[in-house]
Amino acid sequence: MPTYSYRCTVCANEFDVRQSFNDDPLTMCEFCGGRLRKLFNSVGVVFKGSGFYRTDSKSTGSSQAGGKSALTADNSSGKSTDKPAEKKADKPAGTSN
Repeated sequence: MPTYSYRCTVCANEFDVRQSFNDDPLTMCEFCGGRLRKLFNSVGVVFKGSGFYRTDSKSTGSSQAGGKSALTADNSSGKSTDKPAEKKADKPAGTSN
Protein backbone atom coordinates (compact mmCIF):
# COMPACT_ATOMS: atom_id res chain seq x y z
CA MET A 1 0.00 0.00 0.00
CA PRO A 2 1.28 3.48 -0.80
CA THR A 3 2.05 6.05 1.86
CA TYR A 4 0.53 9.53 1.46
CA SER A 5 1.68 12.70 3.18
CA TYR A 6 -0.82 15.29 4.43
CA ARG A 7 -0.52 18.81 5.88
CA CYS A 8 -3.17 20.79 7.72
CA THR A 9 -3.87 24.24 6.27
CA VAL A 10 -4.70 25.65 9.74
CA CYS A 11 -2.15 24.22 12.22
CA ALA A 12 0.52 23.06 9.68
CA ASN A 13 0.54 19.57 11.23
CA GLU A 14 2.20 17.08 8.83
CA PHE A 15 1.80 13.32 8.92
CA ASP A 16 1.98 10.22 6.72
CA VAL A 17 -0.78 7.63 6.28
CA ARG A 18 -0.70 4.27 4.52
CA GLN A 19 -3.82 4.06 2.38
CA SER A 20 -5.11 1.78 -0.31
CA PHE A 21 -5.73 3.16 -3.79
CA ASN A 22 -9.45 2.63 -3.20
CA ASP A 23 -9.54 4.64 0.07
CA ASP A 24 -10.87 8.19 -0.01
CA PRO A 25 -8.31 10.90 0.76
CA LEU A 26 -8.36 12.41 4.24
CA THR A 27 -9.99 15.83 4.46
CA MET A 28 -10.07 16.82 8.16
CA CYS A 29 -7.15 17.28 10.60
CA GLU A 30 -7.51 15.05 13.67
CA PHE A 31 -5.89 17.68 15.95
CA CYS A 32 -7.65 20.94 15.09
CA GLY A 33 -10.37 19.95 12.61
CA GLY A 34 -8.83 22.05 9.82
CA ARG A 35 -8.69 21.19 6.16
CA LEU A 36 -5.98 18.75 4.98
CA ARG A 37 -3.99 18.97 1.78
CA LYS A 38 -2.24 16.01 0.22
CA LEU A 39 1.48 16.63 -0.30
CA PHE A 40 3.18 15.43 -3.45
CA ASN A 41 6.82 14.43 -3.16
CA SER A 42 9.32 13.56 -5.83
CA VAL A 43 9.49 9.88 -6.61
CA GLY A 44 12.81 8.09 -6.72
CA VAL A 45 12.99 6.39 -10.09
CA VAL A 46 15.89 4.21 -11.17
CA PHE A 47 16.22 3.23 -14.82
CA LYS A 48 17.97 -0.12 -15.09
CA GLY A 49 18.59 -2.23 -18.14
CA SER A 50 19.07 -1.41 -21.79
CA GLY A 51 17.06 1.09 -23.80
CA PHE A 52 17.37 4.13 -21.54
CA TYR A 53 20.36 5.78 -23.15
CA ARG A 54 20.68 7.32 -26.60
CA THR A 55 23.44 4.91 -27.54
CA ASP A 56 21.39 1.80 -26.70
CA SER A 57 19.12 2.08 -29.73
CA LYS A 58 21.89 2.40 -32.30
CA SER A 59 23.36 -0.63 -33.99
CA THR A 60 27.09 -0.95 -33.60
CA GLY A 61 29.24 -0.08 -36.60
CA SER A 62 26.63 -0.37 -39.35
CA SER A 63 26.34 3.34 -40.06
CA GLN A 64 30.07 3.97 -39.81
CA ALA A 65 31.23 1.09 -42.05
CA GLY A 66 29.27 2.22 -45.11
CA GLY A 67 29.96 5.91 -44.61
CA LYS A 68 33.73 6.04 -45.27
CA SER A 69 34.82 9.02 -47.26
CA ALA A 70 36.82 8.79 -50.47
CA LEU A 71 39.89 10.03 -48.65
CA THR A 72 39.97 7.06 -46.26
CA ALA A 73 38.68 4.35 -48.61
CA ASP A 74 42.03 3.86 -50.35
CA ASN A 75 44.12 4.37 -47.23
CA SER A 76 44.87 1.00 -45.63
CA SER A 77 46.09 2.46 -42.32
CA GLY A 78 42.64 3.87 -41.51
CA LYS A 79 43.94 7.42 -41.02
CA SER A 80 42.42 10.13 -43.11
CA THR A 81 44.64 12.20 -45.34
CA ASP A 82 43.72 15.68 -46.38
CA LYS A 83 46.12 15.74 -49.34
CA PRO A 84 44.58 15.56 -52.80
CA ALA A 85 45.78 12.83 -55.14
CA GLU A 86 49.13 13.69 -56.68
CA LYS A 87 49.00 14.74 -60.34
CA LYS A 88 51.15 13.12 -62.97
CA ALA A 89 53.90 15.29 -64.34
CA ASP A 90 52.45 17.96 -66.59
CA LYS A 91 53.56 17.81 -70.20
CA PRO A 92 54.39 21.02 -72.03
CA ALA A 93 51.49 22.35 -74.10
CA GLY A 94 53.05 21.74 -77.49
CA THR A 95 54.01 18.08 -77.12
CA SER A 96 51.93 15.05 -78.01
CA ASN A 97 52.25 11.30 -77.40
